[in-house]
Amino acid sequence: MSDEIFDVVDDRDRVIGKQTRREVHRQGLKHRAVHVLVFNPRGEVFLQKRSFRKDTFPGAWDSSASGHLDSGETYDACSVREAREEIGLVLERTPKRLFKIEACDQTGQEFVWVYRVESNGPFRLNLDELECGAFFKADHINRWMAERPRDFADSFRLVWQYHLNPPAPKVKPAPKAKPAPVVKVAKAKVEKPAAKPPASRQKARPPAKAKAATPAKAPVRPAAKPSVKKSSTKKPAVNSRKAKPAKPPVKAVKAGKRVGKR
Repeated sequence: MSDEIFDVVDDRDRVIGKQTRREVHRQGLKHRAVHVLVFNPRGEVFLQKRSFRKDTFPGAWDSSASGHLDSGETYDACSVREAREEIGLVLERTPKRLFKIEACDQTGQEFVWVYRVESNGPFRLNLDELECGAFFKADHINRWMAERPRDFADSFRLVWQYHLNPPAPKVKPAPKAKPAPVVKVAKAKVEKPAAKPPASRQKARPPAKAKAATPAKAPVRPAAKPSVKKSSTKKPAVNSRKAKPAKPPVKAVKAGKRVGKR
């Protein structure tokens, strides 16, 4: 029994290693187990009394069949195997899953899946695993557990509590829609105009003086050279005739006046 190899799991029931049964229990490592509850047609449940040779809770009353998962084994496969090995119940298909219990101190750090089977027997008990077994009514178990809780294995008391008050099924959250890809658009830089001071603080500026127009300069032409006339070498012609003396001008005589000799 001590040579059994179990899968060691983390807080989310994911396998992270392997270890022997002895070391798993000694170190308190998280591992996996199943419990199978067998009900007859009258609604009574079959309980087994654990062997006194068990390393945990020897001689205590427990589920119809229970046990650890071997390394690499699934919960469903283990439920079928344990029912066959402990009470000789051969199942043709996987029993119905009821609920899962998280690993905690009361389960001995086991993640536990609990299954339900309808059967009236007969059973073939494995005396290496258990001392005896019998069917009990639910009311009888409730009174018995309330009066002498130590007659039962800790894990079975938690299983029975969940059976009477099953937890609400966990609802898987809907997958989140992937956000649309964000397209980055370069923004044009806009220069902000300088803030103008209030009108009361603005100083009146004198009007800008108009610049006098610069007169266009007349083009400068070179001074013309004075023309020099050549003196004629010819002598003026001399009239051979003597010039008559010019007559004195005749004064006009007004009418009515006589003109006579003086």
